[in-house]
Amino acid sequence: MLLSLRIENFALIDRLELELAEGLTILTGETGAGKSIILDAIDAALGGKVNSRVVRTGTDKALIEATFKLEPELTSWFESQSIALGENLSFTCSREISVGQSSRSRSRINGVVVNKQQLEQLRDRLVEITAQGQTVQLGHPPLQREWLDSYGGDRLLACRELVAAAFAEYQQATQALEKRRKSEKERLQQLDLFEFQLQELKAANLVDPDELEQLEQERKRLTHSVDLQQQSYVVYQLLYENENGEACADLLGKAEQTLQDMVEYDSQVNPILELVSNALAQVQEAGREISVYGDTIEADPQRLQEVQERIGELKQVCRKYGPTLTEAIALYHRLSAEMEELTGGGQSLADLEETQKVKLAHLTKLCQQLTKLRRAAADDLEQRLVGELKPLAMEKVQFQVQIQPANPSATGADQVRFLFSPNPGEPLQPLTEIASGGEMSRFLLALQASFSQIDSVGTLIFDEIDVGVSGRVTQAIAEKLYQLSRHHQVLCVTHQAIVAATADTHFHVSKHQIEATSNGDQVRTVVRIVPLDRDKRREELAQLAGGKTDQEAIAFADALLSQAATLREEKSVNQTKPVDPPVAKKGRSATSKSRSSRQSS
Repeated sequence: MLLSLRIENFALIDRLELELAEGLTILTGETGAGKSIILDAIDAALGGKVNSRVVRTGTDKALIEATFKLEPELTSWFESQSIALGENLSFTCSREISVGQSSRSRSRINGVVVNKQQLEQLRDRLVEITAQGQTVQLGHPPLQREWLDSYGGDRLLACRELVAAAFAEYQQATQALEKRRKSEKERLQQLDLFEFQLQELKAANLVDPDELEQLEQERKRLTHSVDLQQQSYVVYQLLYENENGEACADLLGKAEQTLQDMVEYDSQVNPILELVSNALAQVQEAGREISVYGDTIEADPQRLQEVQERIGELKQVCRKYGPTLTEAIALYHRLSAEMEELTGGGQSLADLEETQKVKLAHLTKLCQQLTKLRRAAADDLEQRLVGELKPLAMEKVQFQVQIQPANPSATGADQVRFLFSPNPGEPLQPLTEIASGGEMSRFLLALQASFSQIDSVGTLIFDEIDVGVSGRVTQAIAEKLYQLSRHHQVLCVTHQAIVAATADTHFHVSKHQIEATSNGDQVRTVVRIVPLDRDKRREELAQLAGGKTDQEAIAFADALLSQAATLREEKSVNQTKPVDPPVAKKGRSATSKSRSSRQSS
């Protein structure tokens, strides 16, 4: 239930704070007074689509805060979203819309920033907004199917999710098959080219991207093996054993011996002795290693030829598939993957056809289950909706949910249409082809009433649902709205005095001009809303009924109020009688959002 609404700088509203109560709340006022702006603000607070133009001219930010009563069944949802509730028995949904360089829209629940998906989940549990403009949408079969599925509850919606998953798998299998069939000739030509390239690359045995560099180094060593032998012998003599004089190791040995003698007289020389001793050890080790290296160097013409041939082979591969060996190896792996794809990932054409056949059979089976569930939901909706329409001066109405076969899709294999006949003897026809504007309004109200019996939504909002009707039909609509308000909070914008008379709370909405500057140089238009007491209600109802407040119109307004009081007494007596247990709550999904869409008036 919506407890309060706070609006700042939204459209023509500069500042508005509205306290709301249970039962039926009516908003009246002249056309264009701003009644629908208030409903638009509620819609915006719950994630409805808005743009920066809703920010009041001359300001840079609009703010809407809608505070709702916390129902026990919502607690688990808040816990799942990690949103703290505190000790209050209420929570607030807010929307901030900014313009200028920082143009943005941000939604919060109890001060916690939330995304659109979270807000939609909560909205589906709080409010249903029904606008007279939705009668245009009623004629769309896809929307009628969405309504039927939402009415069907959790089991039907779960089955539809399975159908959507099965259809996605079937599409994937079909696309894989069509891809194979589409260009078989091109595929075979591509396969030939890939096979040739892969054979060359595979024959080259490409493993190490550094192989070419390593081979070049080895070729240099083999080519200069004699020079390396001679040079290593020269280095050995200089370091360790010099035939023509003292080697480095001999000189360091003498230096070490002299330093050892000096240490006996002065210990400060000891660090120098350690350095020379270490240098002697390293020179001796270097001498031994260069000697071993020289012994291993030998001419190997056969190995040199092998290395040169391998280098030539790798350079040829790089010229064709490189330019580097790393790129050639990467190409080999990529060609292998593309070959796998062109051959169907190991599946032949027959395998792909069989896979598609299996996926289609699975999809068909699930679609049949979904159709069965839809037919059951359609039977229930037909009976319930006719029951809701009869009190709305449509005693002889006929309504049928037509379900016809269609090609399988993500939403099943059914074409759903609402067929309607308001008059005896007239055949059932598509809803929008036969229903008048008033009949469409009543149908929309009856549809919402049908959903209200299975939904746990606390607040129902109707924007001029009574357009196009008058007299006895208006009275029937008024009674239906009042009946709904006994189990839900109902907000209704109306121009009908009969409907307004049934209100538990009545607000008047109007536009005023105020001075925007202290010297009165500029005026601005603002929306104001005030609650009406009994006397003010009499005047408002008289205006709605006859456009004037003379004695005759006032008498008519009194009659309406008296009639509304009688209606309350009758309903109060009926509520004391035993009633059937409430219908079990059914599941709701994103499909219910189609019933909550609104058009500003």
